[in-house]
Amino acid sequence: MASINAGFLGTGHSYPEGILTNADLEKIVETSDDWITSRTGIKQRRKAAPGEYTSLFATRAARYAIERAKIDATDIDLIICATVTPDQILPSTACLIQAEIGATKAAAFDLAAACSGFLYGLSLANSMIRTGQAKYALVIGAEVLTQYVDYTDRSTCVIFGDGAGAAILGPVESSRGILSTKIKSDGRFAEQLFAPGGGTRIKPSAETLASGQHFFKMRGNELFKVAVRSMAEISREVLEEANLTADDINLFVPHQANQRITDAVSKNLGVEESRVYSNIAMHGNTSAASIPIALDECVASGKISSGDILLMASFGGGVTWGGVVVRW
Repeated sequence: MASINAGFLGTGHSYPEGILTNADLEKIVETSDDWITSRTGIKQRRKAAPGEYTSLFATRAARYAIERAKIDATDIDLIICATVTPDQILPSTACLIQAEIGATKAAAFDLAAACSGFLYGLSLANSMIRTGQAKYALVIGAEVLTQYVDYTDRSTCVIFGDGAGAAILGPVESSRGILSTKIKSDGRFAEQLFAPGGGTRIKPSAETLASGQHFFKMRGNELFKVAVRSMAEISREVLEEANLTADDINLFVPHQANQRITDAVSKNLGVEESRVYSNIAMHGNTSAASIPIALDECVASGKISSGDILLMASFGGGVTWGGVVVRW
């Protein structure tokens, strides 16, 4: 069977209207704007209001992507929703999105790979399109992380924000599309970023809720070193697989975890600041949503042109990491 190139046909994003600034956090927890900015680069983050949930933003982002791809929702064969904050345990958030947008013939499922979820989803969708199992795929990264943040823990509550990004992938001409993908994980580092409660190991109860077992826990200093090393290594691997080097990159779109991580990875790769996209100051870390939100902002602002080489790299809890190279 001849291989089909899969590329981006349309992108979209959505996030809450609510904004939580560093000044707001100064009133909640012992911190300051200088402390947050110097350690993370974040100035504000979007925060969902009571009654707002993951599929709400995911559906909006998906509709924008579908409209820009100039296809109908009934054309979609595959929906992957990357999230660690689903609407509910059952059914999948992807199935709820499917019903909302009317993608009646699509297979739909959720993917849990934390901040690497969108790139994991791209890798899977790319494989299915290339082998003819799907023609059009909707890949979404969507999170409402602020519902899992302990606002007495300044090491985590200053970082995370809410939002969703989406992309429609489909067949493109042989000169365009995804050139290489790689995804990896290492469960030995699980407790560097995790939420212990709420599953079958530590079941949800009044006691576990009261003790904050469902909140995110993070070992930031340890995570930083592994993140920088892993993102730089996998970036080199996907570039080499595509027969490219860092000099060929027009735009580097990393997961927006921490500005210091972005700077360290970019320096390691030798990609100057002018070719690196960062929006963490305005959004914080939105986990699986960060790369698709950034992509859509780049498309809307004209930072991406046809034929440009894009490198995307991510790192998240699990730990997981991934890289994708695409010719736009």
